[in-house]
Amino acid sequence: MTYAFPVRDMRFTLDHMAGFDALARSGAYPDLSDDIVDAIFQEMGKYCENAVAPLNEASDREGARLENGVVRTTPGFKEAYRQYVEGGWNALAFPEDWGGQGLPQTLALALVDGLNQACMSFAIGTTLTTGAVKAILHAGTGEQKRLFLPKLVSGEWTGTMNLTEPQAGSDLSGIRTKAEPAGGGRYKIKGQKIFITYGDHDMTDNIVHLVLARLPDAPEGTAGISMFLVPKVHVNEDGSLGERNDVQCLKLEEKMGLHGSPTCVMAFGEKDACYGTLLGEEHKGLKNMFVMMNAARLDVGMQGVGVSERAFQRALAYAQERRQGRAPGVKTGPMVAIYEHADVRRMLYSMKALTEASRAICYANAVAYDLARHAEREEDRAKAKTLEELLTPVSKGWSTDRANDVVSLGVQAHGGMGYIEETGAAQHMRDVRIAAIYEGTNGIQAMDLVGRKLQGDGGAAARHFLQNVREQAIILKASKRENIRAIGERLFEASKAVSDSTDWLLATARRPDDALAAATPYLKQFGNVAGGYYLARGAVAAALSVNEAGADKAWLAAKIGIARFFADVYLTEAVGLTGAVKAGAASVARLDPLTLSR
Repeated sequence: MTYAFPVRDMRFTLDHMAGFDALARSGAYPDLSDDIVDAIFQEMGKYCENAVAPLNEASDREGARLENGVVRTTPGFKEAYRQYVEGGWNALAFPEDWGGQGLPQTLALALVDGLNQACMSFAIGTTLTTGAVKAILHAGTGEQKRLFLPKLVSGEWTGTMNLTEPQAGSDLSGIRTKAEPAGGGRYKIKGQKIFITYGDHDMTDNIVHLVLARLPDAPEGTAGISMFLVPKVHVNEDGSLGERNDVQCLKLEEKMGLHGSPTCVMAFGEKDACYGTLLGEEHKGLKNMFVMMNAARLDVGMQGVGVSERAFQRALAYAQERRQGRAPGVKTGPMVAIYEHADVRRMLYSMKALTEASRAICYANAVAYDLARHAEREEDRAKAKTLEELLTPVSKGWSTDRANDVVSLGVQAHGGMGYIEETGAAQHMRDVRIAAIYEGTNGIQAMDLVGRKLQGDGGAAARHFLQNVREQAIILKASKRENIRAIGERLFEASKAVSDSTDWLLATARRPDDALAAATPYLKQFGNVAGGYYLARGAVAAALSVNEAGADKAWLAAKIGIARFFADVYLTEAVGLTGAVKAGAASVARLDPLTLSR
């Protein structure tokens, strides 16, 4: 199957759903123009299609392996990564002071989309590095920035997050890795970390580990966690590489999918000679970690989008090639392509609608991220920051839950051949499954949404967002186009439903069990409405453009059609989810486990 970088879809989402034009209006990027963005997308497409996409199936068959203490990546990864660095892709959105190009993070997120379409196993290594850069920019000393940022920004070195330990998964309060002052601003690190993505590899000559550990006087719990910068190879004062640090990969995890991405068990200080430096303040490591984590959560949402896109393209191509059955009522003659069967189209439209909605949510999240840091007025920055924080758990949680739906539909659309590895459909299902688990499981994302994000400001951010949804719905309801009007009606009803759920959750502040039990259906309901809102914006733009000279009428009509499909299926689903939200803790009252197993 030939993969194609969907540049038109991505640009349409960026421009007509996510509000990318607000960045140009902000004045923060004076050199940003349509020509520059077009050029970036064209080159991005060439790189993803030609250098990375051919690695996807090979990475599944020939995953990373540990040989004599060195992790070897899939053949071709080193060469593709060299092109990534030479192309300046890692530096796209970082400050020019450190060798970056100073462009919006939104464009960098579009690159994450494309890389994951091409090969998720390859793409994930790049996002860990960009997360490390953001953490060092946020909390690093001048010396740490001088020694590490130029190489990390360029991508010549890679970065990692070292959080999880065998006894401490999502609950980081149980971390046992130790850090002891060793003089001269250095700390001796000792401990073990698990599930470390790209903890070791052969693509660069240094890896910069950001490690959570406890100082000797650290209080218990998360309040006693500090973050340390621990290089694989020590860096001399002049920036050259020195001696090897006491950091090693003990083993690679055998995973369900994502075989090309080395997931390492990392040992620090096995020889009692691992040294690092404190990143940020003592006992404030959790704060620094969340700088990386929030960036990673949006990137993971984008992983879901990228793999969904690839799975959809594969299923669509198969549905047009595979001939089976005949049209209803036709008993003889040649068989038709399975695309002609209504239920197959339902699956494909579901895949397309969920992919586009997820992409729009994530891109809008990225635009808010950029505006929160670069809008001219403080009022606009604060408003954007509120939206960024509201959308982050939705981008991560809803997009990856829906990605699992999409890849499953992709297998189903292939029929029996989807269960056979040679078609490639099953790889997408195995690869993307982790996205709903790591960087905070989607249950944690849902709890964050109803806790910090909803209860934290008394519902102000959610209510403001839903007011925008209702206003958009009212505009659509007034349209003379039946499809547009129908989308507006569905969107208005769904917005009322999620507003009702929001009010109920806000009233449960004194009943945390009810709020926590309702969190996952609320995340799903909110995500459905957010996706419908952004698709509705796209439908309006398509309707306004369809009669312009040179317009691709069929393509624009498809945009409207997919938005209508989403409204009919997923906005009506949102209305029905209010009952699940309001069921609260009563629906998950504790039952004796023995009664469930008999």
